[in-house]
Amino acid sequence: MSEPLRPVSLPELRLQAAGRCWQVDQPVEGLASLTPVRGSLEARHHGRALELKAQVSTIVTLCCDRCLQHFNHPLRAEVDEVVEIRGHDDPTLFSGDADELAPAGDDLDDRLDAEGRFDPERWLFEQLSLQLPLVNRCGPDCPGPAAWSSDPAGGDPRWAALQRLKS
Repeated sequence: MSEPLRPVSLPELRLQAAGRCWQVDQPVEGLASLTPVRGSLEARHHGRALELKAQVSTIVTLCCDRCLQHFNHPLRAEVDEVVEIRGHDDPTLFSGDADELAPAGDDLDDRLDAEGRFDPERWLFEQLSLQLPLVNRCGPDCPGPAAWSSDPAGGDPRWAALQRLKS
């Protein structure tokens, strides 16, 4: 059985030379999936940066934007990311290969406070959410809406609730 994903403090993670590995087999909060999220996640502290690697997958149910039918969609994320850790000017906190992994620039959005926590479940939610399609289509053979008509009385059934308000 896999260990549940719980936030881990960055100072604690810094003390683990080999980093931390999670075998993931659980639902992720905020992600409505049919199956548990399964895969692996690895976090390694490199002084000024946190190296994150993950390979996870699940299945979600989406609603087709064209025909409004529900369909199952596999979600997979293979991520290799480096997140800046900021907040300390003490050079003794940073070691070895930190400079080669440390991101450069002041325009980075993904930063962690050195005294803060890394939440692996939240991070996985974000990575999987980025894999959701922008346009949901049930497939290349999508039939479209149940009925298209130029007749005002037989319009698109998706507008039926608005038609009732008009009456």
